[in-house]
Amino acid sequence: MSQKVLLSSKEIQIILHRLACQLLESHLDFSNTVLIGLQPRGIFLAERLTKLLKEEYKVKHIDLGSLDITFYRDDFRRGEKPLEANKTNINFLVEDKKVVLIDDVLYTGRSIRAALTAIQSFGRPAEIELLTLIDRRFSRHLPIQPNYRGRQVDAINNEKVKVLWKENDGKDIIYLINK
Repeated sequence: MSQKVLLSSKEIQIILHRLACQLLESHLDFSNTVLIGLQPRGIFLAERLTKLLKEEYKVKHIDLGSLDITFYRDDFRRGEKPLEANKTNINFLVEDKKVVLIDDVLYTGRSIRAALTAIQSFGRPAEIELLTLIDRRFSRHLPIQPNYRGRQVDAINNEKVKVLWKENDGKDIIYLINK
């Protein structure tokens, strides 16, 4: 098994600033927009972007939530081991809001499909957008594309993208791992 660094900590920071600017350009003051990080790893990206938007770009208020999609997945009963759900925390209305779903890696699109179903439990958004840090474009099983992407990666099926976050893993780095 070999691994190659896809993005260093510095490159991740640059991409986060670019994504924050793209969100700001599209949503201005975020008065009608909510950000929702997908559990478990999309929440780290969502929290970082929210912090950047507030501290660096002086956005006064951003609604940030987290969404667990475990039981909305089409494969949730296929594994040998029992699944462990994460916490959903959406303490605001999504009805008639612009929702930006945030995840670290877009792979097959199945997680996003599950998130689209799960978010309906909280109301009917006016619009839903997708932001991903890594887009594995040749691995899609469903016709889902991000509105905002950090980096597009042409990884083949036996390769894996591994995102490490300082908050969870002690450092920011993204690897391409060849199994």
